Amino acid sequence: MAGRQRQSRRRAAGRVLLPALLLCLWCRAAAERIRYAIPEELGRGSLVGPLARDLGLSPADLPARKLRLGAEKQYFSVSGETGNLYVSERLDREEMCGESASCSVSFEALVQNPLNIFHVEVAIQDVNDNSPAFSKAALDLEIGEWTLPGARFPLEMARDADVGSNSLLTYQLTSNPSFALAVRENPGGSKQPELVLERALDREKQSSFVLVLTAVDGGDPVRSGTVQVRVNVTDANDNAPVFGKSVYEARVRENLPAGSLVLRVRATDADAGSNGRVSYSFGNVADGVRALFAVDSNSGEVRTAGPLDFEEKSKYSFSLEARDGGGLTGHCEVQIDLSDENDNAPEITVLSVSSPVPEDAPAGTVVALVKVRDPDSGENGQVSCELSGEAPLSIVASSGSSYKVVTASALDRELASEHRVTVVARDRGSPALSSRAALVLEVSDVNDNAPVFEEAAYSAYVAENNAAGAPVVRVRARDADAGANGRVSYWLAGGSAGASPYVSVEAETGALFAQRSFDYEQCREFAVAVRAQDGGSPARSSTATVRVFVLDRNDNAPRVLWPAAGAGAGAGAGAAPFEVVPRSAEAGYLVAKVVAVDADAGRNAWLSYELVQAPEPALFRVGLHSGEVRTARAVSERDAAKQRLVAVVKDHGQPALSATATLHVVLAESLQEALPELSERAAGADSPAELQFYLVLALALLSALFLLSVALAAVARVRRAGPPAVLRCLGAQRFSVAGAAAFPADFCEGTLPYSYNLCVAPGRAAAEGPWLPPPPPPPLPSLPAEELLGGEPCGKRSPSSSAGAGEPPADPGATQVCKPALSRCSP
Repeated sequence: MAGRQRQSRRRAAGRVLLPALLLCLWCRAAAERIRYAIPEELGRGSLVGPLARDLGLSPADLPARKLRLGAEKQYFSVSGETGNLYVSERLDREEMCGESASCSVSFEALVQNPLNIFHVEVAIQDVNDNSPAFSKAALDLEIGEWTLPGARFPLEMARDADVGSNSLLTYQLTSNPSFALAVRENPGGSKQPELVLERALDREKQSSFVLVLTAVDGGDPVRSGTVQVRVNVTDANDNAPVFGKSVYEARVRENLPAGSLVLRVRATDADAGSNGRVSYSFGNVADGVRALFAVDSNSGEVRTAGPLDFEEKSKYSFSLEARDGGGLTGHCEVQIDLSDENDNAPEITVLSVSSPVPEDAPAGTVVALVKVRDPDSGENGQVSCELSGEAPLSIVASSGSSYKVVTASALDRELASEHRVTVVARDRGSPALSSRAALVLEVSDVNDNAPVFEEAAYSAYVAENNAAGAPVVRVRARDADAGANGRVSYWLAGGSAGASPYVSVEAETGALFAQRSFDYEQCREFAVAVRAQDGGSPARSSTATVRVFVLDRNDNAPRVLWPAAGAGAGAGAGAAPFEVVPRSAEAGYLVAKVVAVDADAGRNAWLSYELVQAPEPALFRVGLHSGEVRTARAVSERDAAKQRLVAVVKDHGQPALSATATLHVVLAESLQEALPELSERAAGADSPAELQFYLVLALALLSALFLLSVALAAVARVRRAGPPAVLRCLGAQRFSVAGAAAFPADFCEGTLPYSYNLCVAPGRAAAEGPWLPPPPPPPLPSLPAEELLGGEPCGKRSPSSSAGAGEPPADPGATQVCKPALSRCSP
């Protein structure tokens, strides 16, 4: 019997294998899900489908991509050479899925480089490998001989573990003229066989009958099961028990304690005595139902006998039988629905971890694959995942119940060489249940840190006129990397226009040096960009700005803008600046304003004004800071009509520098009144130097004529009176032995009405030879030059020198020896 069943199973498997394999050829993945369908009971090593080809992988890619399965229970295996999916364990659909209409096995296929996950689902198709079966070998019925034809007696239903058409049952009864078979369809869709009495029984003729009830399924080939129906003809018991409901329904929570009441059934029997006494029992039910439930034979109470688990099965349906003392039975159906409770914490499975991860991995790089499963249903089975711990990682949902752990931001090995996080899975039940799984991710080093300057911008202060090569400032940058990646060198990377020739940088130390002397008046500040570069590959760099501020020194004298420079030196009288002041002017009258500037800055450019020369010092004053020339008192008639004012402009530097300005003032009530004075100035418009030259030339000519006359008179006298006394002083003893020039002893005793001053520069005197100093002349009365010609003493600066503000003398070392006026000084 068993051998015939095995042979029939092999034939059935062979008939369904070919269609199943053809089905696998067109069942492709959609949205990262691969589906296959195979029949149950395939042998080990049977081909399921070309998994690698369906994933888009060629056989050459398999060693690098490392295709593997992530199933918890290995029903299948994948070939490392071809990538085909094979059966590795016996597949029994009834054992795996029970009475469920559909049955499938889901698992994950993992590939590396890059890491990715695919969901694979293999549908297990039912084959007709189970025959219908009855719970008893024989069914005993007692039928009274008074029972009328047409009476129906329910029989036990057969069970078939298969599903679909393989579980559709039909019943057959052996032929007997007294009985027939009828099938009644229950509300749940099951078919209830009933024995129908065709004609009245006569116990005296035949007290018992033995019939065979056959249940046949709808598979191909068909399978059947039989049970004997033994009918005992009795007297008197003509009423069978009747249940109050044909179907009893109840809903209970899973995990009820054993012995908890589920429901109570009740059947009544119209007979009396033992024929009316009803007892309850299970009908033809699976052993699993008897292990979970128990029925009280007297009360009809159905109680739990074992733990109910919603995740294993959410609904139970079985039949109960009520039997009276006469052997008559009644049947009802019990349906029990289980309510899910949150009694399962999520299960976390780490499928893959990519460690170590380079620290330059972009955000979103997958570093781990995690699968989370909660057997509960509804909200109790809805799971959310999160990461616990300080790490730049995040977890995102993938397809199905898988999650990807990805980098949320850039990694930095210098801050953390590894990251430890905990995957926390929490369901939405009440109370919520959670599970945890630890992940350790190592970070490998790359050159991802650029040098960082201690300051983003540097400021340096250098006084102008510095020496070339003087240190300016030192910049410093640090690199968090190690080795060559952390070795920093410095370069100039540009800056403000023209700043490059000013400074240089030392590559190793970052010290900046001046390349030239700075001039505050030309460049007050400039900026350069210094680049710090590490030795990594590729190299990284950063820049810092260095602003160099040139500090001012007092190296510029004030410059007079008004009165205009050069107005009094060699220019015509009409170009000389003058101011007309009415004689009626009171004290504080604004005469003019001296305007001067200084190219320096700060205190070096603060100017102060002072009146240093004026014919009437008490008549005018100048503002110390404003440069305004005002009358210090009222103008009087005694004041000269022409006034020449000299003002000095000083800065506040150390040392202070100065310049002078000359201003001509004419005291007149109006311009017409001042014209005569201006005309006199125009007539004598020659400069003092030219006037002095012409006066000296005229005096020289007169002296020459006078000397010639004296010489002629002396010659005539000598001829008359012999050698004169004047020639006796010209003896040889009067001259220098060295042949240098000598003067007679009585040279200074002449009678010339004019005396001459000889102004010799020390340098030229030494070059032309020594001179014997003349004896001191007797004191002669002489008038000052300014009284003779209206000029100024030689020792005082002329207006021409004052007009050139800030110009140094031609030879500051030359010494002029000027006694009377009417002298000509040669450098």
